[in-house]
Amino acid sequence: MKKNAFYIITGFILFAALARLLPHAYNFTPLGAIALFGAAYFPKKKWAFIVPILALWLSDLVLNNVMYAAYYDGFTFFTGGFFYIYGAFAMIVILGILLLKKVTFPRVIGGALGGSVIFFIVSNFGVWLGSALYPLTLEGLIMCYTAAIPFFHYTIAGNLIYCGVLFGGYEYLKYKAPELTTIQA
Repeated sequence: MKKNAFYIITGFILFAALARLLPHAYNFTPLGAIALFGAAYFPKKKWAFIVPILALWLSDLVLNNVMYAAYYDGFTFFTGGFFYIYGAFAMIVILGILLLKKVTFPRVIGGALGGSVIFFIVSNFGVWLGSALYPLTLEGLIMCYTAAIPFFHYTIAGNLIYCGVLFGGYEYLKYKAPELTTIQA
């Protein structure tokens, strides 16, 4: 991969992660789009995991320690449900690696929708296991997923819109500057 393409892809991811700091509806975030974008454009797939997960973690640090400081006692490196959220994020990267070997409009849409479903299932499973709100029974699990349904459309909308911005923006940039086309290093 050309060095400047690597930096531009990384910049797109970091810029999108900063969008989490803007006011937004619950779950309307760039997380799924970031994971898919990194998976699609980093030829060395280790970077598809490292850069997006690092961007997510850094934005979590800001959100958890600056914006919500009044609700926390002290500095925190990890959010509640850390393993489920980051696990879902890693699964979305894997989905992107498998699905987006060739970037096409239908594949990006499929990735955004699939990523939304993965995040919904995994993160809410973590809420069910880690929260006293729901009994640890099948009925409690169903209650947890049911309670999360009103937020699911925001996850889908966030993934679709941010995928449009990230993928569309980068493809436009490649069109205007063909030297950015990724190649194996």
